Amino acid sequence: MNSLLIPENILVEKSVIESQLVRNIRRNLRGCKMHVVDHLDGAQNLEAEESGKVIEVIDFRGQFLKPCPGTRNYICCGYRILHFGEQCSIGCNYCILQAYFSSGRLRLFANWDRMLSEVESILRKNPDRYFRIGTGEFTDSLLLDPVTEFSRLVVPFFARFRNSILELKTKTDHIDNLKKLDHGGRTIVAWSMNSPAVAAKYEGLAVPLEKRIECAKLCLKWGYRVAFHFDPMIFYDGWEKDYRKAVDLIFKNISPEKIVWISLGCFRFMPPLKGIIEKRYRNAELIYGEFISGIDGKMRYFKDIRITMYKKMVKWIHEYNPEVCVYLCMESPEIWKAAFGFNPLEKGGLPAILDLAAKSKCGD
Repeated sequence: MNSLLIPENILVEKSVIESQLVRNIRRNLRGCKMHVVDHLDGAQNLEAEESGKVIEVIDFRGQFLKPCPGTRNYICCGYRILHFGEQCSIGCNYCILQAYFSSGRLRLFANWDRMLSEVESILRKNPDRYFRIGTGEFTDSLLLDPVTEFSRLVVPFFARFRNSILELKTKTDHIDNLKKLDHGGRTIVAWSMNSPAVAAKYEGLAVPLEKRIECAKLCLKWGYRVAFHFDPMIFYDGWEKDYRKAVDLIFKNISPEKIVWISLGCFRFMPPLKGIIEKRYRNAELIYGEFISGIDGKMRYFKDIRITMYKKMVKWIHEYNPEVCVYLCMESPEIWKAAFGFNPLEKGGLPAILDLAAKSKCGD
């Protein structure tokens, strides 16, 4: 685990001090200072609060399994989010979490029993529905896995259910805990990808693209299936050459038959993120491109830029194998039609397309 990601202080709510999560943290972070409090309300101040070196461990009272927050007029994938924690300390300049959360503290939910009980209840009550579930919406799925060992809990859990698939999405190389788990073919390990230039310039402590591919190859060796997410794609002079390199890197190392899907999404952001990026980073030029406000209020590249980027990426991917499932994240039917030549609704909808991809690649 990268030493820059190792937290220095742990704030733990008294009600979860005996939880498995806290026991794992004590065992794996022996030099860390643990502070027990009655209730965490964001008022506790510690040094280096914004550096990602403080973890809050709480008794979460909300809903653990949530639908992806799609927007009308944009096509949503029908994903479900397993909400197990918040924030990230990798430090990607473009990260939307900077605008979502006011605090830089990593926050983990310790009441794992209630979380799994909630998920199991939903899966058992809906045996005829197929659930694609991921943990990478509000944090990196494996960021703290060497400390929390969360994967050791959820991977065997999802191996028990044929009507669901778990996706762990990361920019790290924290895969050691996955090696000997009984995953039953029900877990996809996914990496966020980008062009080499974007990864080096904007993705903070994320491991290099080559390391992500090495990890994907190991996961395939252990029987997992893999996926890749080019989101957010950044438009700049020379992007074609650089993104083509990233596509080549994937397919020169990974068999297309083992890839469940590849998603594409151009850089988009809520307006408040612009000021945050300008304040935090010298290389803030990524927010000064040709943007227009979208239907959802987010700033998006002009339509012709997005269509061009998507069409070329789809072309490069399908040159390796036309059967690889490629989809767009939160784009309009018009953009889909221009990039792919079809609207997902013509094929039963995007959720149905992705369900089929998961079932065909993950043993069903």
